[in-house]
Amino acid sequence: MKELKALKVELTRFIMAYKFALDEMNTKINILKDEFNYIHDYNPIEHVKSRIKSPESIFKKVYRKGYDFSLPSIKENVRDIAGIRITCSFISDIYELSKMIAGQKDVRVVDYKDYIKNPKPNGYQSLHLILEIPIFMSDREELTYVEVQIRTIAMDFWASLEHKIYYKYNKEVPDRMIAELKDAAVIAAELDRKMERLHKEVSDIKQAEHEKEELLSLNNGSFNLPFFEQLLQRK
Repeated sequence: MKELKALKVELTRFIMAYKFALDEMNTKINILKDEFNYIHDYNPIEHVKSRIKSPESIFKKVYRKGYDFSLPSIKENVRDIAGIRITCSFISDIYELSKMIAGQKDVRVVDYKDYIKNPKPNGYQSLHLILEIPIFMSDREELTYVEVQIRTIAMDFWASLEHKIYYKYNKEVPDRMIAELKDAAVIAAELDRKMERLHKEVSDIKQAEHEKEELLSLNNGSFNLPFFEQLLQRK
């Protein structure tokens, strides 16, 4: 009875570590989102989803991969027990956000897979990071893995549709439909690139207008711009 109780406590603490890791990462992401809003007047994050794998899903993966059925082995080998999916507006946002996350002092990037520059054979695109972050409990500090997937709205729509189709056909999807899904992935990627170009054009126009307004405010205000320019030339 004591052994069973001890095992239950151990399993509870094991899962709780991943819950706390998700809480920690969600806090970091929310801070980055707010920082972008306040400083850049722009929010690159459309929405964030997080989940913890069910015990059944964990054990299925352990069995499929041939890992040892022990908590230390599961912790080391199954690194996507805690997962976060971030959906961004543009491809450039994905890389900027991943750089900001990786730049956190208490975050270590264990694995980095760029399926945007190198899509999977089926057309899947996303940026995958496996992060290791410290979790502080009442009696110990524990390093915990969190998988972070970052993708655009178009990538997320395609991945969601592909998942539903494979689920409906029980993974036995007709070849014709597989080919159409791959074509759709190419179209989605082209849409992302086109929207990125439009976004850059709009940003450049806004930046030019902002600089022009600042220059006009300097000339019309109490600040004597010609005098300042002459002063700089003398130096």
